[in-house]
Amino acid sequence: MQSLISRPWLWAWLAAIAVFALSIALSGAAQAGGLLYAALSFGAFAAIVGIGQMLVITLGPGNIDLSIPAVMTLAGTLALKAMDGAPGTALLGLGVALLVGLGAGAANFALIRLLRLPPIIATLAASLLYQSLAIWSNRGLRIKPPAALADFATGRTLGVPNVALIGVLLALVVWWLLERGLWGRWLLATGQNPRAARLAGVPVERVRASAYLSVALLAGLAGYLLASFSGGAALNMGQQYLLLSIAVVVIGGTSIAGGFSNVPGVWGAALFMFLVVSMLNAYGFDAGARMMLTGVIIIAIVVAANARRRRT
Repeated sequence: MQSLISRPWLWAWLAAIAVFALSIALSGAAQAGGLLYAALSFGAFAAIVGIGQMLVITLGPGNIDLSIPAVMTLAGTLALKAMDGAPGTALLGLGVALLVGLGAGAANFALIRLLRLPPIIATLAASLLYQSLAIWSNRGLRIKPPAALADFATGRTLGVPNVALIGVLLALVVWWLLERGLWGRWLLATGQNPRAARLAGVPVERVRASAYLSVALLAGLAGYLLASFSGGAALNMGQQYLLLSIAVVVIGGTSIAGGFSNVPGVWGAALFMFLVVSMLNAYGFDAGARMMLTGVIIIAIVVAANARRRRT
């Protein structure tokens, strides 16, 4: 029991369960199924981009990707344009979205590595370019995804949303890489002490590059799925995931000091954030109040984590 309580991911899941129980108590048991389904559906997008952000934050202080919303928008827009609603083009759209993600990740790391820009500056500047490209390519058009792709994105398998199944599968793959794979050990070592990792033979710059490629790749995938799920790509479709991608990482128990990641916690935090926002929406709180609460939650958890680290 002591070992279970010490798991950082446990608290995110307990918080999600508590908010879910409170929501059902206030709205009635009849709403439980619909609320759970919605939480799994919308939480999946936050979990996918959160896992990518987690990999970058694991690299250590100063590492963060602020281009996630713009990459999502550009990937979703270009994927839908490539498919143009034609049947049988889902794989083409997926390929376009993933290529956009890889290109954005490579450009971000090039700015960081070659121009020696801090990641927060490099990714923020790059996001302006990606958003501009999305605006130029969109030009006010709203192209619908192919019917089969839209049905898949909004559908379910064995009662579980398909987007949630994809999110869980990605989480399992990343968890295995971090816990069992050589690349995962390299990533954690780089985040704990880059200089010591380099002296130990870890290809630090390749690990950093792979992390920035991974977060952009997952953002591209999330943009493709979100555009298919919502019936089109809007220019502000990724906006909420800037703060959310960071929030789920911090609330999920990943160390902001680097060197420690927490995949299960990201999923628990994604569900928790959706349930909190859903409950606030139900009681008429506006967007400003919801963002303020999110900020307070993040600050409280960071303070608690730092206090615990000092005691340890």
